[in-house]
Amino acid sequence: MAGPDSATGGERWVDRYDRLLQASGLDRDTILSQSLNAPAQERRGLFSLAQSLEQPELLVHQIRQDYPDASDRKAIRVYASVLQQDLALSVLAPLTLRLFRHGQAPVADPTRIFLAPAEEPGQTVSRWFQVPGQPLASEQPFKHGMAAQTEAWYPVFRQKLGVSPGAYWSSIGLGLGAPFSAVWNLASPTAVCDLAQQWLDAFRNDANRFIDWIPAVFGEQRTAIPQRKGCCLKYLLPGGGYCGTCGVYRKERMAALSQSDHSPAPGQWQPGR
Repeated sequence: MAGPDSATGGERWVDRYDRLLQASGLDRDTILSQSLNAPAQERRGLFSLAQSLEQPELLVHQIRQDYPDASDRKAIRVYASVLQQDLALSVLAPLTLRLFRHGQAPVADPTRIFLAPAEEPGQTVSRWFQVPGQPLASEQPFKHGMAAQTEAWYPVFRQKLGVSPGAYWSSIGLGLGAPFSAVWNLASPTAVCDLAQQWLDAFRNDANRFIDWIPAVFGEQRTAIPQRKGCCLKYLLPGGGYCGTCGVYRKERMAALSQSDHSPAPGQWQPGR
């Protein structure tokens, strides 16, 4: 199990999270079990993230092959941004959920993260997956390892694939903040927002800079939602629409949330999807 975290006064993050949920009558194991997908069947990978980082042209070629409308540099940048978001939500998020459920989890390993073939035309979600078998890390090594990995990936996504700093780091923030998204409409909004922001700040990277956790109102229900300051550009794709955390027209969206008379059911909202 994880040891104490000096940044939180000796208290483990999993214990702080557990206390947050208990205050709202929630059970951590139940909540996080529902958020974690069942173990995936064996999947075929086209190439690893490590190969993509060493040869970004592999990903560019795959984008052109999988998405016929990716005919110019701008379109390739859009798809690279959306696929980077999927990397955060399909790989970083489940690993972080495991950490908060069990107190330990594998760190993201680019040699074991693979891009799967698209199962249907235009698919941009659930493309990345990490194969099991890595050693487990407790809280401090997990934070240090994830911070180091996401810092190491950034130059390639930024310089070779054109993903903006705001898009990259806000997507990373969504992935690392997954345990808090799991209780967005279940626990105390103020407490969720405060602890989520502190958790992201503990990584000492730009994820916290490009995500704001904000209390919002759906109908009469107070909720906590992450609002990104960088756009993943999904709205530029055919039929893309806006993500649930989109920062485009942010003020207007927040005003609409507070005026809404409809409250989504638990689990209905998914960040970035």
